Amino acid sequence: MAEAESNTEPNAEPRDPRQPADFDPIALGRHLLRAIRVGALGTLDRETGFPITTLVSVATDLDGAPVILVSGLSHHTKNLFADPRCSVLLSEGGRGDPLAHPRLTLTARAEKIQDNTIRRRFLARHPKAKLYVDFPDFAFYRLVPHRMQLNGGFARAFDGDGALILSDIGDRAAFAALEDSAVAHLNDDHAEALALYARVLCKMGGGNWRATGLDPDGLDLALGERAARISFTPPLRDARSLRLGLKQLADLARNAEAEVSKRAGDVNITE
Repeated sequence: MAEAESNTEPNAEPRDPRQPADFDPIALGRHLLRAIRVGALGTLDRETGFPITTLVSVATDLDGAPVILVSGLSHHTKNLFADPRCSVLLSEGGRGDPLAHPRLTLTARAEKIQDNTIRRRFLARHPKAKLYVDFPDFAFYRLVPHRMQLNGGFARAFDGDGALILSDIGDRAAFAALEDSAVAHLNDDHAEALALYARVLCKMGGGNWRATGLDPDGLDLALGERAARISFTPPLRDARSLRLGLKQLADLARNAEAEVSKRAGDVNITE
């Protein structure tokens, strides 16, 4: 359930046989898209035509399309108004060589949007944005993916249709209602399970983790500035499959933690 899903999308480009068999660019791309909170936004300068890059907070719509909240006074927003073509770079980062870590670039077209679900999801991911989200010059833009370019490390590269990275939502209004209810329920009544998911399945350590978003392909968690992502395999599209899937993940995590404790106890006994 928590393992990466295989790339079975009908429009996927053929796999390069030189790449490792365990490289799943769609699953990795979806993870980066959902888990990275800040990205580099590339726009075309409206006066010179040259590309410029700025730093923006990033969230996602239900289907995974990146969402940004930007001021109409900023250069990048004025550029998007003149030419909606743009790109966003999301990098996992970490210790050691920065180029050894996975990163995803999406080329996209920016669409200004007013949507309560997008607003809710963005603020859950970036609570500090509540300070300025209602300023009259601020607006949400949804970045509709055109192409995806993924570098997952040595011999792990992929270039394909941007639509491959999106999740199949089906009835958007129905899934938005399901997400709103499920996230509230998890945060109100299942804090222990969320901490268990983060600690065992995501290897992110303990703490008061909260659910910030849900989609058919996974659950997003946050603790302060830290973010984690649990993938669903297969996708969970309704309330029943979601309940069963989350219970299975909790059982999996508890069993894994119990096994680690048992092995540690066996070692202590034999010392």
